[in-house]
Amino acid sequence: KLGQARGVVLLAAAGAGLHIGEYHPSTVKKGVVGTGGADKKQIQAMMAVLLPGAKLAGPDAADALAVAITHAHHVASAAALARRSGIGA
Repeated sequence: KLGQARGVVLLAAAGAGLHIGEYHPSTVKKGVVGTGGADKKQIQAMMAVLLPGAKLAGPDAADALAVAITHAHHVASAAALARRSGIGA
């Protein structure tokens, strides 16, 4: 049932013209901690460093923020590359 729910969400997002970014867990871990084999405690610790003062509601919240940071970095990198290459200018 989780796969069905995911499919509905992806379909709705595509129908609204939204771009969906998907990242392998090791990509997220490497991006925010520096190693693809980081554990949940390491992710939480790095989120505390990157977002001082943020009150995380547990390891799942830290994971979600790590994915958001990874996506922000990916989008910023893609935009910078496009500017340098003249794509979309």
